[in-house]
Formats: sequence, C-alpha cells, structure tokens
Amino acid sequence: MQEYAEFVKRVHKKTGIDLSLYKEAQMKRRLTSLRDRRGYQTFSSYFEAISSDTSLFDELLDRMTINVSEFYRNRQRFDILENKVIPHLLQGKKRIKVWSAACSTGEEPYTLAMILSQFLPLSQIEIMASDIDENAMERARKGIYPERSLKEVPAHIKQKFFRREGAFYHVSSEIKRCVTFKKHNLLADEYEQGCDLVVCRNVMIYFTEEAKNTIYQKFSRSLNRGGIFFVGSTEQIFSPNKFQFEVFDTFFYQKG
Repeated sequence: MQEYAEFVKRVHKKTGIDLSLYKEAQMKRRLTSLRDRRGYQTFSSYFEAISSDTSLFDELLDRMTINVSEFYRNRQRFDILENKVIPHLLQGKKRIKVWSAACSTGEEPYTLAMILSQFLPLSQIEIMASDIDENAMERARKGIYPERSLKEVPAHIKQKFFRREGAFYHVSSEIKRCVTFKKHNLLADEYEQGCDLVVCRNVMIYFTEEAKNTIYQKFSRSLNRGGIFFVGSTEQIFSPNKFQFEVFDTFFYQKG
C-alpha cells in the first residue's frame, strides 16, 4: 500500500497528474496489471523503468488517461445536441465558443464541428479541444480513424467529411481547421472562460467525489450564463444547483 502511495507521489511530481484524485481501487488495478505485464515486481522498479524508457512512459500515460472514443458516441445524445441544444445556443448569435475537454483522440471535437457545420459556415466554427495525453492529441491532429470509430456517423456526414484510404478514414482538412488542440490537466490547470458549450464526457467516472465537485465548479465558472454543460451517459449530476446548473435535458445542464 505504502509503495503504491509513493509511486503516486513520484508520478505527480514527474507528470503533474495527481492519481490520488482518481478512484484508487480502479486506478491501482489498471496500473498493477500494466506493471505486471511489463515484468516488474514492484512499483518502485516500474517507476525507475518509465523514467528512462520513453515508450514505457507513454504507455503509462495512455493507461492512466483511458483513451476510448468514437464519433457520435451515444448517438441519441448528439441528436439532442443538434436538434435542441445548438439551436438554443445560437439564438441571436453568429458564433459560439465551444470547449471539448478530455477530448482523447479527437472524435468528439470533430463530431461537434460536423454538427455545427449544419448551422454555421465552417469559417465561423472554432472548437478548443484539450486533453492531458499528448500522444492522444497527436493522433487527434492526424485525424485518421479505423472504420469501427465511425459506426454511428450519419451517412451524409461520412460522405461529406471523411475520405477513405484502405482500412482507414481521414477527417477532411476543413473540419480539422475548426479544431485547436491543447494540453490541459483538468485537476491542475486554468480553465477556459466565456464558453457557450462545454463538453466533458466519460471521464468524470474515474475521479473521486471531491475531485468531481471541484471540476464541476470550475466548468460552471467557465460557462457564460445560459451556457450548456454536456456530460457522459453515466455521469448524471445529482445536485446540479450546487454548481449553478439546472437540467436542460438528460445529461445537459444549463448555467443559471
């Protein structure tokens, strides 16, 4: 137990990622499995190894930050975003400020750009996308995805914004230009301000209740009054008024 706590401290110092704010049993199980697979008996020897081997270090980062994504993930939620949320946010506005937080390998911000293209010229769409994992964002910037990532994409969107090459699909350069990627640690860095829509899905489940409360407060401060916070389908906020939110629709919260 003490050894894992020491590992957590050393990782925090090296990466800025505070694993103590993640649910311990879940994270410890995940990292123990990775450590054992790489042939290390202790967290101490594993830390020495990741400190001198870049590929081991990158693998650890990937494992800590859980990169699982696809376009239009939970499609019905994105239908509500398109049919109800975006029209509401665009009332009396020519553009909106959008932040896709913990964006992983980029499917989410590109999905947002594709949806916004139904309402605005691409030149007026600006999405800030952030993640703690540089490797994931490097993949996002390339915009190349296997077919399984596109299973929920509507046919007309697939035809318009993707180019197939062999077994992979390339996101069009026009959509890529709408998204700016930047490294951001939800637990430690300054948050964007003046946002109309903040999307942060399927990452909060990994945090402790205390960390979640802090993050929700910060997201609330990020949003303009009337702005919308869109969360994942297992991440319902049970006391939204604590964060100046009210329910706009299932998994969508409006800042009061």
